[in-house]
Amino acid sequence: QVQLVESGGGSVQAGGSLRLSCAASGYTYSSKCMGWFRQAPGKEREAVAVIYTNSGSTFYADSVKGRFTISQDNAKNTVYLQMNSLKPEDTAMYYCAAGPAWIGYPWSWGEYNYWGQGTQVTVSS
Repeated sequence: QVQLVESGGGSVQAGGSLRLSCAASGYTYSSKCMGWFRQAPGKEREAVAVIYTNSGSTFYADSVKGRFTISQDNAKNTVYLQMNSLKPEDTAMYYCAAGPAWIGYPWSWGEYNYWGQGTQVTVSS
């Protein structure tokens, strides 16, 4: 049974930093696509950052480029999202997602098979 467990959310002031973690277990394939998504109240879920674990290739939404960094620790089966220079508009529930390595359009949440329970990030001005 695949499980994704997020941690690291919290409340910070604008300009602050947080690091989210996503620990994966039970995933059959060593190569996969891992994504961080977020959803604010009344808004659609959007992709924030994606990493292909085999190649290490990373991609970011324009809104977070230069501020967020996605990374992985293969030994721990964990993916991280380092978030710096946080803004109030970054406030949302953040979700970790896992999908097959052959995902062609990783920005679509429908491409992913497994999801974590989410961790709340709140940024105050």
